[in-house]
Amino acid sequence: MGLRGRGALALLLVLFVHGGGQQAAEAAGGDAFVRVQGTRFVHNGKPFFANGFNAYWLMTLGADPAQRGKVTSALSQAAGAGLSVARTWAFNDGGGSSGALQYSPGRYNENTFQGLDFVLAEARKYGIKMILSLVNNYDSFGGRKQYVQWAREQGQAIGSDDEFFTNPVAKGLYKNHIKAVLTRVNTITGVAYKDDPTIMAWELMNEPRCQSDVSGHTIQSWITEMAAHVKSIDGNHLLEAGLEGFYGASSPPSRRSSVNPSGYQVGTDFIANNQAPGVDFATVHSYPDQWLPGLDAPSQLRFLGAWLDAHIADAQAVLRKPLLVAEFGKSRRDPGYSGDGQRDAVFAAVYAKVYNSARAGGPAAGALFWQLLTEGMDSYGDGYEVVLRQAPSTTGVITTQSRRLQGLVRAFVRARKVQRGKTGKGAKGGGN
Repeated sequence: MGLRGRGALALLLVLFVHGGGQQAAEAAGGDAFVRVQGTRFVHNGKPFFANGFNAYWLMTLGADPAQRGKVTSALSQAAGAGLSVARTWAFNDGGGSSGALQYSPGRYNENTFQGLDFVLAEARKYGIKMILSLVNNYDSFGGRKQYVQWAREQGQAIGSDDEFFTNPVAKGLYKNHIKAVLTRVNTITGVAYKDDPTIMAWELMNEPRCQSDVSGHTIQSWITEMAAHVKSIDGNHLLEAGLEGFYGASSPPSRRSSVNPSGYQVGTDFIANNQAPGVDFATVHSYPDQWLPGLDAPSQLRFLGAWLDAHIADAQAVLRKPLLVAEFGKSRRDPGYSGDGQRDAVFAAVYAKVYNSARAGGPAAGALFWQLLTEGMDSYGDGYEVVLRQAPSTTGVITTQSRRLQGLVRAFVRARKVQRGKTGKGAKGGGN
């Protein structure tokens, strides 16, 4: 490692120690929960980086004894590639699906819930932390549309699905779901979800959008209310809102016009929404192939770089919170897709932004690709799927990033030992 690399790691150590990370972790006696200290994640007294993946299907397959082995296979392969975090759905609302979790308001399919129990128990075995999303913005798996329908069935005169964010009955039904999930006691481990360090964070909604109020104020009020509700039940876990990262009214028009893809004012505000009390870290999604389908691959890569640079800079200077790239990918179904080298280039570009920020003590704390499958899951393919054993080049890019981030943690541990040696303080006396 050159002088520049050693200097960056020294900076990481300084920022971590003086940000209170070392003292807080040592005071907790080796805290098993992932925490936030400044713009960094902390776990057991060390920086924590989230190289990971999305697998929305885990609960569904976990609930089916004939399919359950695919959950184990996916988590085992992920752990083998050094992946540390998985994001999945803790929702499936409405009676239209035999695998529904909440088939009517407040009534749950125990078999499906046990599928989620199994997922958490297996993730614990493989050392993978989970981010659990609590409702969908979209109609798949029920989503806010189902809550609005349930509210209508209780006599509410609701015009638009956007009233999910404002109608007291719809909000109350969603709050009840939050409580049901957070207080669930895992039938395999015996641990309540709110007390389970396998869970890294809760997500309020997958990609919230409210087109009827593009100012972001409606979603701002909803995030503030729901974050307070989550924290009133569970003081252990981190919370994020599920945002895609589009800039809104709290940012200068030049920021919105230069960074947002054209036409993407969806009722969220990356800055204001992530400043809501109770939101512990910011998220950003990135799909240039969906947002800018008219651009060629090199132009989409340039957009991707500028998009991430802007959010990393604002997480550092404005939000002062960690930033997680919670979804990114490249579809093999895109017109002009010329082979996995294109996908690898997208993965490498995202990973480079994360690594360079993390190495310098910055806020980029990891990235979760969309989506991980395992063998025998062709029906779940959406073009973005990665089957690690069938995609050697992409798996190589993923594994390399895991090693690089793990190397930062090891370098931190070594640097801390050196610092303690220089100050003459032992393990019990350091950090003051």
